[in-house]
Amino acid sequence: MSGVEIIESEDRLAAIVPQWRELWSRVSATTPFQSPDWLLPWWDIFEPGELRVIAIWDNDTLIGIAPLYIDTTREPRCLLPLGISLSDYLDVALDPADFDNAAEGLSHAVSAMGDVALWEMREIPENGAALQLRLSGEWQHEDSPGSVCPLLVLPNGIADLGEHISPSRMRHLRTARRRAARRGETSIIVGDVDNADSLLAELVRLELLRWKGGVFSDQRVADFHAAALPGLMEHGVARMYALEIGEKTVGVWYGFALRACSYAYLCAYDPDYRFESPGAILIGHAIEEAIREGTRVFDFLRGSETYKYEWGARDRVNIRRVFRRRC
Repeated sequence: MSGVEIIESEDRLAAIVPQWRELWSRVSATTPFQSPDWLLPWWDIFEPGELRVIAIWDNDTLIGIAPLYIDTTREPRCLLPLGISLSDYLDVALDPADFDNAAEGLSHAVSAMGDVALWEMREIPENGAALQLRLSGEWQHEDSPGSVCPLLVLPNGIADLGEHISPSRMRHLRTARRRAARRGETSIIVGDVDNADSLLAELVRLELLRWKGGVFSDQRVADFHAAALPGLMEHGVARMYALEIGEKTVGVWYGFALRACSYAYLCAYDPDYRFESPGAILIGHAIEEAIREGTRVFDFLRGSETYKYEWGARDRVNIRRVFRRRC
């Protein structure tokens, strides 16, 4: 097929997953949050409106996709991206080899939705394709700052980590590891396709121990991650590390790795082991593993929590763009 397709059914969206994944893989600016392994489970679990995914084709090759839905609770009706709220980065995926045609097709498709007056894209990364879009003359757009996502630039080797992280944080990491070893035999369990579900269950348990009103207070969030994690693991995107002290799981780190970037999504630990700093041990381990994998950037994702800067991270700010149809 060629041209623009507006997908309104889950079955049709599921049918193009191979082409979608191939496009996502070849567009270097995409993040794990634009993967079909992330967005399809999000839609399955939450389904907050009417599906309106825009697919742009060149024969049988998918050259662009905008995973969107209509928020039917708002007036005027508004297009929003799939994955909103739980995704730290949101964007469209347009083939750089055919960017102009893909962007033009996307513009025409949005303009053809006569019942839509707004298109809101939150949390676009600074190199996001959505920032390069120019819709037809009946549309105008406004940009504003989104969330802060602190980034740590990584050295080539673990031995050079002290050049990027403060001496006090490195001392804290060494102290935490010694304290954990005194408490009991320690080990790091690496997540894989076989144990990912059990590590996720431990992550949920530990997070609820600390924050009864936290991210997993909505059961749908845990259900979403349980649905997304197998595909992310299968395609080599998800990373999970669990810290055991004396055969007890006291912390779990959950993140992603794609191309030259590692992403720190969530870390939870048992408050009874606060003295041993399981979070610091797991973050330190995740950073070291990222270096071993050849990663250049460790992305702490949304939020300006103090601990991120103690690890040497520096701010990068997302962009919120709102397209409005002129009256």
